[in-house]
Amino acid sequence: MAEKPTVLFVCVHNAGRSQMAAGYLTALSEGRVEVLSAGSEPKDQINPVAIEAMLEDGIDIAGNVPKILTTEAVKDSDVVITMGCGDACPIFPGKRYEDWELADPAGQGIESVRPIRDDIKARIEQLLAEILPAHV
Repeated sequence: MAEKPTVLFVCVHNAGRSQMAAGYLTALSEGRVEVLSAGSEPKDQINPVAIEAMLEDGIDIAGNVPKILTTEAVKDSDVVITMGCGDACPIFPGKRYEDWELADPAGQGIESVRPIRDDIKARIEQLLAEILPAHV
């Protein structure tokens, strides 16, 4: 894997789960991981409840914008994590693919989004432990 691994998060709308995951990975990796996120059918804005849930944990994702998934983004990534849109994601040999089964926060209230956020954070912490060499 490259000196600085690149992780791409993909969900259908790039408005909730993938944005929360990207927010956590950006914050928790402290710049040691290149973080991308995209959607197969991106919305025009991030889910406001996802923004609120992340702010509760001190991470501001309000400035992010949903992006369309491109083949280049997948090619440029070492790890590709899909969240309920695996079929839309092109597969290239030599990359690590994971599909995270996560509930969709779209249309949910903050009480429903918090456990999704916490699940994402735990998965991000596990991923970091796997892709980054331990600090000596």
